Parts: sequence; structure tokens; C-alpha cells
Amino acid sequence: MSDSQLQHVKLFADGADIAGILALYADPAIRGFTTNPTLMRQAGIEDYEAFARELLEAVPDRPISLEVFADDPAAMERQAVKITTWGEHVYVKIPVTNTEGEFMGPLLRRLVADGVKVNVTALMTVAQVEHVAECLAGGPPACVSVFAGRIADTGRDPIPIMRDSLGVLSAHPNVELIWASPREILNVVQADEIGCDIITVTHDLLKKLGTLGKGLDQFSLETVQMFHRDAHDSGYRL
Repeated sequence: MSDSQLQHVKLFADGADIAGILALYADPAIRGFTTNPTLMRQAGIEDYEAFARELLEAVPDRPISLEVFADDPAAMERQAVKITTWGEHVYVKIPVTNTEGEFMGPLLRRLVADGVKVNVTALMTVAQVEHVAECLAGGPPACVSVFAGRIADTGRDPIPIMRDSLGVLSAHPNVELIWASPREILNVVQADEIGCDIITVTHDLLKKLGTLGKGLDQFSLETVQMFHRDAHDSGYRL
């Protein structure tokens, strides 16, 4: 896999499978890693801290985002302060709101003041980006994850929202924009074309990156060959 066709966007792998992460770590095109409680649960992770420490030992020199799972701001802060001590390249993922819809701005301000690198997650509107940017201004390196894929799931074009978000963050050089939850390789191209800083891509989707820029005639032929091969191998008869 190569990112040579990409001019701006950095590829971050999104997942919780240690074996898959180790394989991707060997690829210099993967510039960082992210995970979340849902991905960890799907991977069968039972001990959060043990998983995180194993991951950070395996990947000591690239950004890794680890998410708090508390819902109360005070408990989130306690978890964030603990997580940030685990490694120099750790970003603590903080949801933009708690489950009651309460904006986590005051918590973000406290963490930024304490020098914690945060990745604010689950944003979907430009207004949210504006509010978060105010909290992160002038602080340590930070990321804002806008879930473009979920925006698209509602039938909305995410690109105007992502462009406007880049405009908001242009005044804050310490903050990078993440195109989160991509659904297809086209999203990688779109993120690159608008100058997005980072795109988080699941391990399954990363396997398709080899088709980036592939000739369509060749791809058509390979598809026909696949159908023929599978029919032959299945022993179908008429």
C-alpha cells in the first residue's frame, strides 16, 4: 500500500485488533492510530488498561488516540489525566457532549490548561467545531474528529461541513481536523482534495487502498475473472 497519490491527508488506522495494528505499524503510510470503546468491544477487549499499554508498547512513536468511557465530566477528567500519563504520543479522546447532550467545553478547557493532548470526537456540525476550537485555542496539539461518514448516512453531503470546519480551524494551528468514519476509498480522495489533515480508516477499508487510481478497464477485467473463477471453483453445472 502506498500513500504516494495523496498530497495532504495523513492516514490513521482505526481499530482495536492488536495483530492488525502491528501489521499496519510496519507500513510507513500509516501515520497514527485511533480506537474507541465500540471497536474495543467488537475486538473482545476486556481489560482496557492492559490493552492500551500493550498497544503503546507496540507502537511507541506514532500518535494514538484512546477514549475515555465515563459520562460524568469529573470522571472523564480523572480518566483523561490517567490515560495521558501512559505515553508521550497519546491523545485522549473526549466526546463533544456527554450522553445527556451537555457540552464538554469546561472539561476541555481544564485539560488543555493542564497540557493534555485531546482528540475531541463525535462532532457533526460546524457550530460544534466552532465551540470546540474556542476551547482548544492556544493549547497543546489537538484533533477534532468530524464524523463525515455518519453525516453522509443522513443523506447530507459532508464536504461543505468539512470545508467549513477547516476554515474554522485555520485560525488554530495547534488543531488538526480528522475526517472520521469514512465509508469508501473515495472518501480518502475527497479528504485529500479539500486539504483535511487526517482521515481515520478501519482496517478492512485500508485493505482496499490498493485500488486507489486503478485503471477501470483492468478492474473490469479482474471482476469478470473473479466471477468466472468463483463459478468454476464452486463446480456449478447447467
